[in-house]
Amino acid sequence: MPPVLTEAARPSKKRSRIAETKAPVQDGARALHVLEKHVLMDGFKIVIDLKKSRGSYLYDAATGRRLIDLYGFFGSLTIGFNHPYFDEPAVKDDLLRAAKFKVANSDIYSEGYAEFVETFSRVAGFPPLDRYLFIEGGALAIENTLKAAMDWKVRKNMAAGRGERGTEILHFRHAFHGRSGYTMSLTNTDPRKTDLFAKFNWPRVSNPAIDFSLPQNERERDVIEREKKSETEIRKFINERGTDIAAIIIEPIQGEGGDNHFRGEWLRKLREICDESDILLIFDEVQTGLCTTGRTWCCQHFNVQPDLLAFGKKVQVCGVMAGPRLDEVKDNAFRLPSRLNSTWGGNFTDMLRSTHYLRIIEKENLVENAGKVGAYFLEQLLDWQRECEIVSAVRGRGLFIAFDLPDAKTRDDVWRKLFDSGLLVLKSGEHSIRFRPALDITKEVVDEAMEILRKYCRTQKG
Repeated sequence: MPPVLTEAARPSKKRSRIAETKAPVQDGARALHVLEKHVLMDGFKIVIDLKKSRGSYLYDAATGRRLIDLYGFFGSLTIGFNHPYFDEPAVKDDLLRAAKFKVANSDIYSEGYAEFVETFSRVAGFPPLDRYLFIEGGALAIENTLKAAMDWKVRKNMAAGRGERGTEILHFRHAFHGRSGYTMSLTNTDPRKTDLFAKFNWPRVSNPAIDFSLPQNERERDVIEREKKSETEIRKFINERGTDIAAIIIEPIQGEGGDNHFRGEWLRKLREICDESDILLIFDEVQTGLCTTGRTWCCQHFNVQPDLLAFGKKVQVCGVMAGPRLDEVKDNAFRLPSRLNSTWGGNFTDMLRSTHYLRIIEKENLVENAGKVGAYFLEQLLDWQRECEIVSAVRGRGLFIAFDLPDAKTRDDVWRKLFDSGLLVLKSGEHSIRFRPALDITKEVVDEAMEILRKYCRTQKG
């Protein structure tokens, strides 16, 4: 029987050899082989070279290839690879210290946690949404906005003598809000992600997105008509089941559903409907948030404020910001202990990394960079669209950019050929390709990416 560990026998810093007992997997091709034995690998067949990758350039350790990364870890890469800021010894020590064990932020507090919250509030805060909840995963951030809204509406109904009801969430077609419990009743992009799982029959309405395939002079007339249709659907549901509807949730720009943009007038109309109907407005900014669109939060472009805002991806930490309307109920979910909670309360290591990212955003003015480089990229793509017959509906806000292709088969073929040419991009919706680069992307990288796109177009013509 092995001896019981004692404090005296605990390995010291000098004599610990645990890290030396097993050689790490250092060969990219071998890494793929190891993973394939145990993991469904349906992503890029890339093994990232963590040391060599730099800025917007990702190096593949399996092949040695350099790729331009406009995929950005599904839009979650805040700053390009290996920013020199992280070479500072104090920054390295900070991150290593946090990574040695995982603090349960919900019960044990720390200076690092406080520093993150203070920095987040200063750089990315959105007053009066001043109550925060942190959690791991964008879907769980959404889940907790739904729980907070349900709690608020049910308590209001009970106080008014209407009973324990008010748990439905009105949402839109082509929405993606996650793949966890409640969120699967909202997500309706790819049936593979929701089919055969239990779901609630919550009210779903048409999404009046701008149709960028139409000529400029027809777009506004078309979208106004579809906004009227969607508003009619919403008001019908509210008339029939308003007591049961806790919230309306929407992505300010639908991401996975096809990079579907809405007018500011529409988002403000939703604000108006919610205010007059005793319903909360939730914005899902998991993908659009933290400077991606050229503003800290996408909804700031439209001068409309939600009651609850979910964030994640580029923030590195996922969570919820809640506004004062929640306090119409005294014991709301953001005030009652243990009503909303999790073991980790977010991820402490992620919080420290996010703190450093937020400082870089602030110091290098990356909100402005996202807006300016995004506008330049969009202009280049619009010019390219005129050259390339199969490309249409180029659209974007900041670095949140996409274009359409004639059909899914063509889109998938283009996506593969761009990958083969060294350009990492994402699919979107039924027949779109989207770009989600890091916030510190430069015009030079855009020019290099555009040359790959133009070359593809030339080969099609030839």
